[in-house]
Amino acid sequence: MKTSLLSVSAGICAYNEEKNVGRLIEALQAQELSQAAIREMFVVSSGSTDNTDTIVLACSEKDSRVRLVRQPTRRGKASAINEFLKLASGDLCLLISADVLPEKDAVERMCLAFRDEKVGMVGGRVVPLNRTDCFTGFAGHMLWGMHNQIALKDPKLGEMAMFRNVVKSIPEDTATDEAYVEAAITQNGFALRYVPEAIVYNRAPETVSDFLRQRRRIYAGHLDLKRRFHYQTSTMSVKVLLPIAISYFGWSPRRNLWALDTILLEAYARFLGWYDFRVKKKSHAVWEMVPTTKTVAGRTGR
Repeated sequence: MKTSLLSVSAGICAYNEEKNVGRLIEALQAQELSQAAIREMFVVSSGSTDNTDTIVLACSEKDSRVRLVRQPTRRGKASAINEFLKLASGDLCLLISADVLPEKDAVERMCLAFRDEKVGMVGGRVVPLNRTDCFTGFAGHMLWGMHNQIALKDPKLGEMAMFRNVVKSIPEDTATDEAYVEAAITQNGFALRYVPEAIVYNRAPETVSDFLRQRRRIYAGHLDLKRRFHYQTSTMSVKVLLPIAISYFGWSPRRNLWALDTILLEAYARFLGWYDFRVKKKSHAVWEMVPTTKTVAGRTGR
């Protein structure tokens, strides 16, 4: 008996993403699919002031599945996600960051996991495109490599995540949108699944200041998620992280220095995130932009 195709609604949240949003739409259009079909692609542009909207409109003229949803002012990614969730009509919702590029088989590999009716949310493997011969590039690869090792045992999903269309909205003051969806999915009785073969490329921060800005915001958001919704992602645990971080030390003095510096920077960023959450009571719902992550160069396929 032939299995019916799963329909996918893709949601792309964008703020001034002219450098990559057109390439991302093209990468989604070029996905090699046999078990699923991308029914619609919504680009929610939140107060963009560059050419993001123009690029998306040009794509929509060529492909009726592509739709631009404008938010006049920037209200944060969670608000943009809610706009997408209102419109999504597919069996599955694909949330993908506007500054990444998926491999040509990534969506198919993620969809296959949903043949298991117990699975409610799936995430792919993030691979940075940064060079590894400089400290910040090494740090980006180290963090995402650790993320991969942890997610293999206890899924932590982000950058490119797909879930059953059962979540209708998320709190608009959260800074950890995918993690909140994780919590909502598990509370609905579904399991999480990590699919490392579903690869998506991104650009990790290329300056120390951008590294701290991004990691600080993420940690503050996770503390807020834990307090309000009693949900903690697997990457929050120092007991889990530390043994994996130690494995990055080896015979190279430079590698050892960079690994130690990465650990210290992450610790400092977490302290700053804790300070924002506990002392300043600062919300990171509307993110401070991290400019060096906004150019995804290179491959869209193997």
